[in-house]
Amino acid sequence: MSLLDSMDTTATETDKDLPLREDIRLLGRILGDTVGQQEGGEVFDVVERIRQNSVRFARDLDEGARAELEKILAELPRDTMLAVIRSFTYFLHLANIAEDEHHVRRRRAHEMIGSPARDGSLELALTRLQAAGVSGEGLRACLEQALISPVLTAHPTEVSRKSILFCQHEVRGLLDDRDRQRLTPGELADNEVALRRAVLTLWRTRMVRSTRLAVIDEVKNGISYFDETFFVELPRLYCQFEDQLRQAFPGQRWALPNFFRVGSWIGGDRDGNPFVTAEVLRESVRRQSIAAFDFYLGEIHALGRELPLSHTLVDVSEALAALAEASPDSAPQRLDEPYRRALTGIYARLAATSSTLDQHESPEHAVGVADAYATPEEIVADLQVLVDSLIANGAELIAAGRLRSLVRAIGVFGFHLAPIDLRQNSEVHARTVGELLARTQRCADYSALDEPARIALLSDEIASPRPLYSPYIDYSPETRGELAIFFAARELRQRYGATALPNCIISKTDGVSDLLEVALLLKEAGLLVPGEAPQLALNIIPLFETIDDLQRAPAVMQQLFALPAYRALVAARGDEHEVMLGYSDSNKDGGFLTSGWELYKAEIGLTATFAEHAIRLRLFHGRGGSVGRGGGPSYDAILAQPPGAVAGQIRITEQGEVIASKYANPEVGRRNLEILAAATLEETLLGIDRDDLPTAAFHQAMEELSTLAFQAYRQLVYETPGFTRYFRESTPILEIATLNIGSRPAARTASDRIEDLRAIPWVFSWAQCRLMLPGWYGFGSAVKRWRAQRPDALPLLQEMHRDWPFFRTLLSNMDMVLAKSDLAIASRYAELVSDAELRSSIFARISEEWQATREALLAINGQDELLADNPLLQRSMRNRFPYIDLLNHLQVELLHRLRAGDDDIRLKRGSLITINGIAAGLRNSG
Repeated sequence: MSLLDSMDTTATETDKDLPLREDIRLLGRILGDTVGQQEGGEVFDVVERIRQNSVRFARDLDEGARAELEKILAELPRDTMLAVIRSFTYFLHLANIAEDEHHVRRRRAHEMIGSPARDGSLELALTRLQAAGVSGEGLRACLEQALISPVLTAHPTEVSRKSILFCQHEVRGLLDDRDRQRLTPGELADNEVALRRAVLTLWRTRMVRSTRLAVIDEVKNGISYFDETFFVELPRLYCQFEDQLRQAFPGQRWALPNFFRVGSWIGGDRDGNPFVTAEVLRESVRRQSIAAFDFYLGEIHALGRELPLSHTLVDVSEALAALAEASPDSAPQRLDEPYRRALTGIYARLAATSSTLDQHESPEHAVGVADAYATPEEIVADLQVLVDSLIANGAELIAAGRLRSLVRAIGVFGFHLAPIDLRQNSEVHARTVGELLARTQRCADYSALDEPARIALLSDEIASPRPLYSPYIDYSPETRGELAIFFAARELRQRYGATALPNCIISKTDGVSDLLEVALLLKEAGLLVPGEAPQLALNIIPLFETIDDLQRAPAVMQQLFALPAYRALVAARGDEHEVMLGYSDSNKDGGFLTSGWELYKAEIGLTATFAEHAIRLRLFHGRGGSVGRGGGPSYDAILAQPPGAVAGQIRITEQGEVIASKYANPEVGRRNLEILAAATLEETLLGIDRDDLPTAAFHQAMEELSTLAFQAYRQLVYETPGFTRYFRESTPILEIATLNIGSRPAARTASDRIEDLRAIPWVFSWAQCRLMLPGWYGFGSAVKRWRAQRPDALPLLQEMHRDWPFFRTLLSNMDMVLAKSDLAIASRYAELVSDAELRSSIFARISEEWQATREALLAINGQDELLADNPLLQRSMRNRFPYIDLLNHLQVELLHRLRAGDDDIRLKRGSLITINGIAAGLRNSG
């Protein structure tokens, strides 16, 4: 039995896609055999009947097929339903693996035949920079000031369990072996047996979590991507780039600064997560540090095997000889092996450092006792002695291998692995400050003060050396918890280095006082020292999230910089300031088009404000995996930024639900890291002189379209009576809340209001029911109304699409979302709404808007169908739809039964598995 035999093959098969098809066919056959052996042959008959009717319904809107499908599902025994759901869910997971491997295969094929470098590669970026006349000195100056940082977040956390991801890793490795190695018939048979073993393990592994993740579980998940990808691939990317720079600029020495770092929110993000405490923060940093030291120690141990160089055969530098003599290793068999002896000493010092910092024992027993290293720079200095000695004595090739990569890794990851951002809601900071002020009788009711009064009071307190906090006062649990975080941050920075905890982010920033409150709390914890030349240990980062807040962002920063006390704090941080922009909440607040436009305008305003005050701006983009949360191709997104908004520095969130798809495969991970670096350099050094800058007419058109789209979106979501009920009944939002996909609650409060629902489950729910509403709603009616007002509207929109990267990228992302949506499937979810009139009226409005949006998009981009200019993704989605559709139909049936009062655990488990499978099929859905 082969699941692939029943796959829709309407997509054109090309020669280059043949290996992908063969991989999917192989995995489908193995999965089908496994299901048959484990569940019995009758399951396939049910699968096939469901599949056939699902395809007919989706392709032809066949009402007979719809009725037959509903009948089959309604009569489906519960155990059989669960097996069917698991079959299709696992098939989609396996198809994802095959597709990722095919992307790697195609990149290697291009490299093997010498194809021209592609967009997103550092090679092509360097070529473009040189063609534009950028000198080596100009590029060096840019890199000296650069910071590029993807930041891992926990929410909503990868839908799949780590156990499932591990099995998938096994499958990925076995497919890779088949592709790269010339296997004998016997080896090929062994490989298939191993694949069958991995798939059987998958089938017998529980797919969804039985308990909600703890924060430390999320920390461990995040660390696993360093083990899998970042430890090796990030240093490799640095080395590759240095080699390319030497080739591009011969005669120049290149030693890149550590400008590319992977950050994390996991363990430091307290916004709405009561489980992130000071102790959790300490444990998060400790576990990260252990992972870093275990990697370093393993690499030192491996270098000991690789460097048995004898001083009887090679010369060594005096510094290397001294390092060897200082080693506690006195074994007679290594007396003539100075590199090994030096490495033994370094290992002993590293092990002592890990033991001192983390109370952690090294994987291999250290030889002798040695002093701990005080800083990562001391480790790098010792390793550099080995590098210099090898190069000076004709062994540069050896120095350029594992040793070079380890030196870079320690420079990048330090004692702490990844810098953790602290984040909390501004309202919590305000309550904490209010209590401190009240308990010292400085201000009885801080919450009653207006903004100017708050600014004046906070400015005085920040400048005062007198503390507000007293260890002898019994504060409320919330205030104690918040202060404990800042005290822990000071302790951890002293222990692991300043880069371990460099940032403090303020969610829901809407005014100057929000930043001054954090400055005051930092002062209370000893992280801000007042005075004529104040010292500030952490970056204070406002996060502007709603439409109103984005519109106010430039003015808020203008007012801040006008305050002498705050301007002095910025000077203490090197005249550099970071601002974070929230894509998810602005979308939920104002809709897809308005969110994108207000983010763009905010960047323009912030860039001008910072330039006026001679302060360097670093933007932190809070993007999600889905288009409704700012997702989409990173390369296009960075190049679509306003001129001057990147300036060599950018941070971007990598949301929990897409981290695995980007970084579980090391080669895919390196490609994603390279894309960020290449795009940032291109936009920084070439963006100002682009010939595709928007005209005033483009801006005016977007302003008018945004206003119309905003009205349409708000009228539906916030002004339509009963819409909240429609949303909650027509999507699996309630089931998503029980999925145990993260440590953080799904809503900020117990309220049912859309305003209080987190943006993540909001977008995730619309993806599950295949409407993808946050990624397109409002665009169609806006264009329709605007075209009715302006006879030149369509030619202008077409010109904007052709000549303006921002608008083109916006529409490209919407194109993808529309292609993944399905009104026929969504209509079945609408039937879950108990109020027939409400169901009919709202779904009719959504359907009408979807049609209008599709028509507007195709009229503007000149295509005949969705994704016409992205045939690779189009083929991929067409092949997936029959399986995703099946899971949608099954999910609707399960929701019908559960909401009718059937509390059978198999139904609950099945509904959660369908959520997993649909997310896997759509990929960037959360």
